[in-house]
Amino acid sequence: MIQRIQSVYLLIAGLVSAGLSNILPTGHDIIGSFNKPFLYEGMILSGVLSFLIIFIFKNRKLQFVLGRINILLNLILLGVFVYLSLNLPGEALVSEKGIGQFIPVITIVLLVLANKAIKKDEQLVKSVDRLR
Repeated sequence: MIQRIQSVYLLIAGLVSAGLSNILPTGHDIIGSFNKPFLYEGMILSGVLSFLIIFIFKNRKLQFVLGRINILLNLILLGVFVYLSLNLPGEALVSEKGIGQFIPVITIVLLVLANKAIKKDEQLVKSVDRLR
């Protein structure tokens, strides 16, 4: 359902992950992003997974598990970005690391908020079931 708050969080996470990864520079474009295509594929996979989680609203447990998998994927992407930025030479063609490296951080925050809302919904449903 689109009117739930976790759907809004997941929609924004998907747009940030899949959309902004193509727009914002990551700093690795300078040294050749074609050598590291898994970075962009991982971000697009994270965005697609976020959009997929929205439409599994009837199975909240699966939503929660897929949200955790998406958080893990973004943590791996963040680790790869940190590793590559530490190994990036300081004086390349352009000496900037790129703001696009913070995309996984933003996505992780949004996914944690979505998982918190999913868990809250699950607890609400369980409490209503106990009353029946």
